[in-house]
Amino acid sequence: MADEMVRRAQQFINATYSDGATLGISKLDENGQTGWTVMYALTRALQYEMGITTLSNNFGPTTLAAIGEKYGKLDDTTIPSANFCRIIQSALYCKGYDGGDIDGKYNDRVKAAVWKIKQDMGAHVPYPDDALWPKVVKGLFNMDAYVTVNNGSSTIRLIQQWLNGQYLLRKDFYIIPCDGHHSRDVAKSLILAVQYELGMADGVANGVFGPGTQSGLKNRTLSTGDSGVWVQLFSGAMTLNGRPETFTSSFQAVLANSVREFQAFLKLPVTGQGDFQTWSSLLVSYGDQSRKGEACDGVTKITPARAQALKDAGYKYIGRYLYNPSTTDLPEKEIQPGELATIKEYGLRCFPIYQTWARSVDYYSVSQGVTDCLNAAFKAEEHGFKPGSRIYFAVDYDAVNDEVTSHILPYFRSVRDEMDRLGSPYKIGVYGPRNACSRISEEGYASASFVSNMSSGFSGNLGYSMPENWAFDQIVTKVVGSGGGRIEIDNNIASGRDLGQGDFHPAPSQKLDIGFDMDHWDALLKEADDYMESIGKPGSTGYVYTRRQCLETIMSHDAAITSAARRYRMRKSLIQTSAFWEFCHYSYVDVAQDAGVVFYHTGIIPDWGKDLPGVSRTVDSSTGIAKISGRTCILSRNNSIRSGLLEGEILNSASDGDRWAMWQKANQDNAFNLSTVPHLHIWAADGKAGDHAETPIRRPALDYTDTETFEILRRYQGFGDLAESHAQLRMPLYAIFEKYNRIVRES
Repeated sequence: MADEMVRRAQQFINATYSDGATLGISKLDENGQTGWTVMYALTRALQYEMGITTLSNNFGPTTLAAIGEKYGKLDDTTIPSANFCRIIQSALYCKGYDGGDIDGKYNDRVKAAVWKIKQDMGAHVPYPDDALWPKVVKGLFNMDAYVTVNNGSSTIRLIQQWLNGQYLLRKDFYIIPCDGHHSRDVAKSLILAVQYELGMADGVANGVFGPGTQSGLKNRTLSTGDSGVWVQLFSGAMTLNGRPETFTSSFQAVLANSVREFQAFLKLPVTGQGDFQTWSSLLVSYGDQSRKGEACDGVTKITPARAQALKDAGYKYIGRYLYNPSTTDLPEKEIQPGELATIKEYGLRCFPIYQTWARSVDYYSVSQGVTDCLNAAFKAEEHGFKPGSRIYFAVDYDAVNDEVTSHILPYFRSVRDEMDRLGSPYKIGVYGPRNACSRISEEGYASASFVSNMSSGFSGNLGYSMPENWAFDQIVTKVVGSGGGRIEIDNNIASGRDLGQGDFHPAPSQKLDIGFDMDHWDALLKEADDYMESIGKPGSTGYVYTRRQCLETIMSHDAAITSAARRYRMRKSLIQTSAFWEFCHYSYVDVAQDAGVVFYHTGIIPDWGKDLPGVSRTVDSSTGIAKISGRTCILSRNNSIRSGLLEGEILNSASDGDRWAMWQKANQDNAFNLSTVPHLHIWAADGKAGDHAETPIRRPALDYTDTETFEILRRYQGFGDLAESHAQLRMPLYAIFEKYNRIVRES
């Protein structure tokens, strides 16, 4: 929205300084909108009027010192020129204050505006006059707000104003925003305030949480009944860290209860006191780095000696990487053969991390999210992580808020969507700074956060509260063990939200299937189509889709089929064969039966079924790509849930409601339908409990024999002569799929 006085400020700059040429900038767009471009121009104009020869966008120490040396303070007696005053008036308007008529006069309107902005800053406490002191001028020439914006907290604004008023006369303390939001500048100012109260001199106090600050705080434990400035600092820090908004100078029961909640949340000793560990966690993201963690992560193989050293040091959970694209850099970064077996043997647990690069914003895109999700899921399956394991995808750089919006969130949405397409074999977590973790989790793209708090200087950590769903808190790098057991790790605090995995599938005896190479598409299509033609299948009119359409649909879900096959250690050909055969045989009779199911459960024949003959109320039907009924979908998935292969709720196959809900998913969601096929095969091998009983046989495996493959294909269709004969016909089709899958996986 345009502001006429801001427009006049822009016109003043353009007219006075040769359309910006004098200031070394381009002509300002006279649009009446404030922003950094206008503030930079005003800063340069101020420097020019003071005789500074090297102009800069930055209102730095040279500009600040020049104001103090030349004028002491700016008021109606010291303003050096009309244009100098117009610059001040223009800056006031750009900050939302009445700067007068931009007429070069430091009049009563200007004085009132100066007093108002100083009140909003809290600067009226050390500077109780209508003059602009150097630090106030610096605060005027930026885009910081001194009133609450974007639903800012009035309590946080009060803390910001108090800090400005209390410490502005100290040399290295500058005016911070008073917008009601925690930030990097506010976090640093709070540490400066603590250092000043510890007695550090100007030039010594630096806003860094160093040894001197830590030593001082160890003697500043606060308890119920204490009062004064230390309680104000502590309660302010609590508020800035997202605790209930209580800014007070008196340590009472309400504050003590809030402290206990904060301590419990961060897994600190619950004392209700403002002790050193609590101070540390309030002031810096990594907190007290001497804390003993139960979790760690690293790029080094866990050998038996290292596992023992970690266990002796109290570690339970180990983060290890699923993949390393380099064959030379960090050779043990990726989980090594036999390593997970060692972790299990020593009673430890592992949580998987996926990161290749992920160190700059240009890495993140929707397409990269798809690639990373597929690779992470495939590698997790290859290493032996069971369904339900949580993979932490990395944001391993200081992602600013705008980058989180523009790149990181779309990437994680893509990861989530692709994992859904894969049948959700794994949960998704995020590794990164606090802000990125919180925002990704709030969008529902990650269920837990592994927080890179060790990077305390990240803008995504400074000024942001710990994510509510934090699982691991990375606080320091350290060495554990000695000799053969020596290992460097990142020490992490564990919240208990993620216990990692303590049991893993054994390493596969044969190569797992991988994604299909579309270079073989034409050959696969011709061979499959020719075979089906040779046996006369489907064999008559009345079928909905051509064989080509059926194969195209199935291959469009190759990633989900591949993932399921890898996960359950079966050949993807087994899934493809059953699905392709059934889909080829999906007829208009099946469509009419599907319409009958909708009619039965809703009382309405759907529009797509009204013109079909023979539509009658039907409780269930074999539907979708792989022609799976609601009942068999429930029975097969129940079997996998009870076996620990699948997460989910046990449903009642005799319940109309449960069958209808499952039927709808099988009918409408192709990925879900296809992801159920391996569970039907496993259920069939286990004896088809709840259906026509079969003798249990070995579950589908990578080394399945032809006899076993035949039996599973037969059981998919049912029992009897027809199922037997159709299984015989499907065996050559299985061989065709397996031919091309073998070519790809062994290439």
